[in-house]
Amino acid sequence: MNSLPKIGADVPDAHRRTGRRPGDSGTRQAIVDAARRQFAECGYEGATLRSIAHEAHVDPALIHHFFESKQGVFTAAMADLLKPAELIPGIVAAGPNGLGERLMRMFVNLWERRAARDPLLAVIRSAVSHTEAAELLREFVTTEVLGRLGEVVDLPQRELRTTLVGSQIVGLIMIRYVVKVEPLASVDAETLVTAVGPTIQHYLTDELEGIAA
Repeated sequence: MNSLPKIGADVPDAHRRTGRRPGDSGTRQAIVDAARRQFAECGYEGATLRSIAHEAHVDPALIHHFFESKQGVFTAAMADLLKPAELIPGIVAAGPNGLGERLMRMFVNLWERRAARDPLLAVIRSAVSHTEAAELLREFVTTEVLGRLGEVVDLPQRELRTTLVGSQIVGLIMIRYVVKVEPLASVDAETLVTAVGPTIQHYLTDELEGIAA
């Protein structure tokens, strides 16, 4: 992962292709796209390597070649949806001031797009109902999202701070998009950003009262 500024420190079977497609990157992306659709439609347990390969029009062996397992392609599908390696560095590059609002806006904008929301909801629902999916989601969020934030936090209780951020965001996702509790389910996106952004900012940059360093 890139070094970042610190906070607090200045088709039908007949047409399936059974061999490798021209270009590894194109084949890999086709599998990720197919996996995303399969997980969205069938959940983690219902989607299989065979069904993903069928939708991608590739031999199942190619999934093993690129991702080794169902767990690997599930993690790749999450990364393709959230793109933390692309989005988070740009958010933190502007420095600590306003970081909570920028981070909140990134997540809200992502979830407000239906093309991303439906497969992301499938991931959340899979994690709630399937232990293996929950473990994969937890590892992904801890490493790829919170871990990247942790790189720019140079204050006491760094892991606690980033975990509090994660709990705030995941909790909001559950209430607004999964359980759909009103009025939070219907409030406009910018209201969410301005309401929750300062809380995330507090977790990242302020003193956490009552918690030992």
